[in-house]
Amino acid sequence: MFDDNGSFLLAMFEFFIFVAWFMCLFWVFGDLFRDKDLSGVAKTFWTLFLVFLPILGMLVYLIARGGGMTERALAAQAEAVKRQNAYIREVAAPAATTPTDEIASAKKLLDAGAISAAEYEQLKASALAKTTAAAAA
Repeated sequence: MFDDNGSFLLAMFEFFIFVAWFMCLFWVFGDLFRDKDLSGVAKTFWTLFLVFLPILGMLVYLIARGGGMTERALAAQAEAVKRQNAYIREVAAPAATTPTDEIASAKKLLDAGAISAAEYEQLKASALAKTTAAAAA
């Protein structure tokens, strides 16, 4: 298949160019469908242009709309970070428990035999101390 090192290097270069072009094509399609400003008809025309004249279509797209690609990508990333932070806050936030809830939970543990009566009294005193400290503040 390869007669010498030159043909092998040329084949590797062609493969690299093909993969780079393919990645750029997916990047352009991702940006095209992420854009909320374009109508469905405009997206259809851009898609047809990219499918039937891929290299020319990609170059024209990059020239015409390349400046906004970074802004749209950054906006999408910022939105993803915002959603992730909201999810983390929702999951990691401790459940607001009242002293009554803590005492009831400790009573269930005492009834189940998981803790002793002395541990129950300590938990109850701790919950009541939180109430006293909150009332004093």
